[in-house]
Amino acid sequence: MRNWLPAVLASLMVAGVVSCVKAQLVAPGGAPADAAQKFIDELVAEDFAKAAASFDQTMAAAMPADKLGQTWQAVVGQLGPYQESVSAKCSKQQGFDVVTVNCQFKRDLIGIKVVLNAQGQISGLWFVPPDRSDDYQPPAYIRADAFRETEVKIGTGEWALPGTLSMPAGDGPFPAVVLVHGSGPQDRDETIGPNKPFRDLAGGLASRGIAVLRYEKRSKVYGAKLIQHQDGLTVKQETIDDALAAVALLRQTKGVDPARVFVVGHSLGAMLAPRIAAADPKLAGIVIMAGPTRPFEDVAAEQLDYVAAVRGNLSPAEKQEFDKLKAQLVRVKDPNLEADAKPGELLFYAPVSYWLDLRGYKPATVAAGLNLPMLVLQGGRDYQVTRADFAGWQQALGDRKNVTLKLYDNLNHLFAAGQGMATPDEYGHPMHIAPEVIGDIATWVAAQPK
Repeated sequence: MRNWLPAVLASLMVAGVVSCVKAQLVAPGGAPADAAQKFIDELVAEDFAKAAASFDQTMAAAMPADKLGQTWQAVVGQLGPYQESVSAKCSKQQGFDVVTVNCQFKRDLIGIKVVLNAQGQISGLWFVPPDRSDDYQPPAYIRADAFRETEVKIGTGEWALPGTLSMPAGDGPFPAVVLVHGSGPQDRDETIGPNKPFRDLAGGLASRGIAVLRYEKRSKVYGAKLIQHQDGLTVKQETIDDALAAVALLRQTKGVDPARVFVVGHSLGAMLAPRIAAADPKLAGIVIMAGPTRPFEDVAAEQLDYVAAVRGNLSPAEKQEFDKLKAQLVRVKDPNLEADAKPGELLFYAPVSYWLDLRGYKPATVAAGLNLPMLVLQGGRDYQVTRADFAGWQQALGDRKNVTLKLYDNLNHLFAAGQGMATPDEYGHPMHIAPEVIGDIATWVAAQPK
């Protein structure tokens, strides 16, 4: 998604649970927002030894003072000097206090997300797009009187997730779609800066007579908890299991036609849509929006190169982080990776288990083995998932009568319109999914046989 700098780029591209920096910060007696700001103040003062002195044993090993300093310097090198903390938003999630502090740097605004446990210790730290939840203005194609929204729960037990069901007005039964996120700890709107592409999709499709279910990603709601199990983490736990639970919920929902439930995946969610469909043969079809067909590590390396080229001259801290990440992506391909992996080892912010699970996975090949309708969409200005990936879908599925492939020359990774060379800064400006994309998905879903 949006790319702040090489280090943060990885945290937004790869699984959110593994993108976080596990830390402990003792802040007895202080309010969560105060504890978060205290930690930020120590970073701004470059008193990394003081900050690191508050870490527990796990953090002391994973993020010693010098590494914490390198991470902060990389942020400052990309965004310029820290100026002020603009706002803080607090919430309670599974017994943890979650504080997102919007911090203004010279060149941009970012969010520093701090998760505190019941003892006032920090159990998670992320550099994320700023919280701009109040900035959203719906596009013209969303008709508020055409649908209603209700809160729902996805799944049961320890990984249950909050979600929103957008149901068209009327009795139905309506076709329905589940929206499956891209990488990172995404919320139900897939919020990126001031943009909410999943909210666009939900409102746009529901306005056209399609029920839409979207939900908070597991790595957003349970990020701190997932850290404890990160050595065995795969895309199954991160994405697939919850998508299947959402599909099951839709089939049981009054007003939904259980025989016409589809999955709409974006980015990582699109790459995994064939695996989701393979696990649920009753799906009516899948929509693939900007889905990689090449190995994930190759796509990640290409993104790093692109962002570095757009950025221009990297600072020494950025260059060091860039080289480290590129080396880790090379190691992902090591045939001896499984045998040589160290306990707790992370590669490009993901555990070894994550990469081993994706090794050999060819999304287009899996899709070609499925006998169900598919709609494959690609933005021509997308630098994160490119025309090379779209060509992979074309090669595997181009002769299938029940597959439709479409390229939009002027759209970016968020399927929003623009001109010229796409850049990471583009995601910082308000934009919406293009109306033709909403129309194409709605028309395709409606055309599928009952």
